[in-house]
Amino acid sequence: MKIDEATRERLEAAAFRRLVQHLRQRTDVQNVDLMGYGGFCRNCLSDWLFEAASAEGLELTKDGARELIYGMPYADYKAKHQTPASSEQLRRMDESVAKNVACREAMLDDELDDSFPASDPPSMTQPGHG
Repeated sequence: MKIDEATRERLEAAAFRRLVQHLRQRTDVQNVDLMGYGGFCRNCLSDWLFEAASAEGLELTKDGARELIYGMPYADYKAKHQTPASSEQLRRMDESVAKNVACREAMLDDELDDSFPASDPPSMTQPGHG
């Protein structure tokens, strides 16, 4: 099935809104566990929302983006729902963050490879061809 870009963006936006709604309802799921198992958390979503707004020239603060994701000020959410992280949760999160870094570096390497030709032109590698 082929979907035009505007429809795809509407569907993606609806899925994002559903994810945010789900995370607001599942306050029992801690950010440290989301990071540890999934490699992202509510703060990541708010950071991505902030970055997208900035890219569009919109004046959304990081705190404003967090409030859009959490449905309340971040400090209020933490006070109501965040529990202390165990050493196991923190270890798992650290491993996941390292995987994220490796994935980003691999993606950047691929983008860099795609931005350069497969080989240098003869004028750069063979004397007398330039």
